[in-house]
Parts: sequence; structure tokens; C-alpha cells
Amino acid sequence: MTENKEAFAYCEKLARSHYENFTVGSLFVPKILRRHLYSVYAFCRWSDDLGDETGDPVRAYRLLEDWENQLNACYEGKASHPIYQALQETISEFHLPKDPFWRLIQAFKQDQIKTRYQTFTELLEYCQNSANPVGHLVLYLFGYQDKKRQELSDMTCTALQLANFWQDVAVDLLKGRIYIPREDMERFGVLESDLHLNQGTKNFKELMAFEVDRTRDMFLKGLELVKLVKGVLKIDLKAFTKGGLAVLDGIQKMDYDVLLKRPVVSRRLKLKILIEALASLPFSA
Repeated sequence: MTENKEAFAYCEKLARSHYENFTVGSLFVPKILRRHLYSVYAFCRWSDDLGDETGDPVRAYRLLEDWENQLNACYEGKASHPIYQALQETISEFHLPKDPFWRLIQAFKQDQIKTRYQTFTELLEYCQNSANPVGHLVLYLFGYQDKKRQELSDMTCTALQLANFWQDVAVDLLKGRIYIPREDMERFGVLESDLHLNQGTKNFKELMAFEVDRTRDMFLKGLELVKLVKGVLKIDLKAFTKGGLAVLDGIQKMDYDVLLKRPVVSRRLKLKILIEALASLPFSA
């Protein structure tokens, strides 16, 4: 649809401006599909920014409610925002359900009113909205709609979200949020005051080692999905998984003291991961 050309260009510009977080495999995706990845990414990016960049939880919640109203309008064929104008075409062409988009917005709204998690199960329920819908949407774009692939995708997406939480303990603390489950903190004898004092105690390091280990297990279980998809999606899955594992390795190399410094994956390592993912792709895939 030529009338959406400017809307898709807007989404592409937004995606490229945050390219360090964008699907590396999209570089190899056919152009006709790439524009739809841009529209989905732009929705996710904009939703995230409404929740995290406003600086006022009350205002952010209201903005997200308005964003949700615009999502409803989009599904009624009445999109007005350029992201939704592009997304409207993507939704129509790939028959994307509303639920994954709606769940993402709910997660960002939840961030404005809930800043602590009592149990790991509770945190996983949050990830069902904050991370897993992205994997489902990508699978839809590549033509996969079955439950088995979605469940394996959930493993990878949840692991990526958790790795981000463990990487950003200090960053989230500045926003007033703690994603480490209280039951885990109590189990290892870590007080919230320890976090605010930036005390990377022995107990805290043992706690983070525990969280890192079970997140690593999720990544490894999710890798089973690589065998069930074809082509460039294999690249994405391997690269994202290896990138997430690299974050966990970085935390381990820092002796789990993420309160002192935020571990990052260097550009050089990202390139190495991408090359390895490409090299492992069969010509027949």
C-alpha cells in the first residue's frame, strides 16, 4: 500500500536509531518482510519509551492508556499515528492477533504501579507480557503459529528479559524498581538496603549466581527452537541466545557484582556472535 510508505519509513528510522537492540538477522531478511519487522519493532520501542522515558509514573500510565486506545483504533482500521498506520498494514497482511500487542502495553503499564516481585513465578508472569509476545509476533511474521514453537520462543524471550534484569539491577534501582524476587533475596540473606548501598556482598553475589544459572538453563532449553525454523530466523535465534549468554558470562566474569558496574557485550563480540551464527547456517536452510 503506497499510502503507508511514509509510515514505514518512520518506523525504519526509529528502528535504525536503536539498531543495537534491533534484530541482527533482519539485515538478511527479504526487503518485503523487513519493513514489517520495522513496524513491529517501532511499536515495541515506542511503547517501551512511553513507559520508561516519561519520568512520571502517573503520566506514563495515562500515555500508555492512550496508546492502548490507539491500538484498538488500529484494529478498527482507524490508525492515526504513523507507527499504527504501518502496523495496520502488517496486521492485515500477516493476520496478527491483537493480544500480543495488548499484552506488551499491559506490561509497561504494570511497571508504573508495581515495582517489587514476591516470587519467581510472579516475575515469570510479568515476562509473559513484557517479553514473550515479541517472540510470538516474530514467529507470525515468519509463518509459524503453532503452540510448540511459541513455548520454545517463550523460553528464549523470558531468558533475554531476565538477563536484562540481572544486567540492569543498578539501573532499575534508580527507577525505583527491583525485579529480583523477594523470596530469592530472603533465601540468600540479601536486604533491599544492601542494594541501595551498592554493597556487592558475598550473599548478593551468590544470589546473582543463582539467578544467572537458571536463566542460562532457559536459554539452552529455548535453543531447541532453532531446529524447528528455517532460513534467516535461525540466525536471529542463535545470535540472540548467544548474545544473552554473553551477558550472563559478563556478569560471571565480574564476580556477579552488577551493583558496581553494568556488564555490556562489546561490538566486537556482537560481530563475532553474528558471524558464528551465519557460519552455522546450512546452505539448504
